[in-house]
Amino acid sequence: MQTLEITLEAILQHHLEAFRNNDIEELMKDYIQESEVWGPDGAMVGLEAISSFYSYVFTLLPKENTTLDLKQQVVKQDKAYIVWSADSAAVDIPIGTDSFQVKDGKILWQSLAAHIIPKP
Repeated sequence: MQTLEITLEAILQHHLEAFRNNDIEELMKDYIQESEVWGPDGAMVGLEAISSFYSYVFTLLPKENTTLDLKQQVVKQDKAYIVWSADSAAVDIPIGTDSFQVKDGKILWQSLAAHIIPKP
């Protein structure tokens, strides 16, 4: 039986599509219990913490009225880096970045930063 290797590009594409669709179930398929997401407020470790984080983000960037623009994507071996911007009724994000490390088809580590401007 031959196994199909999932490329980092495919994982990243799946992640971005699930994010754009605010699909928390699909998004969480990219992580494992040992996954960590690091951001300005510290480290979120494990599926429950990461799911809670994205649930909050989806309140700021609901799919119905959010524009998300992927500006740059760099992929090398097990690492990826993206630069993006987003705009919704709640916030303007002129620049955001995410870095990813993937192992065995799952996001093991992610860091993120964004300039978030709340709207009145």
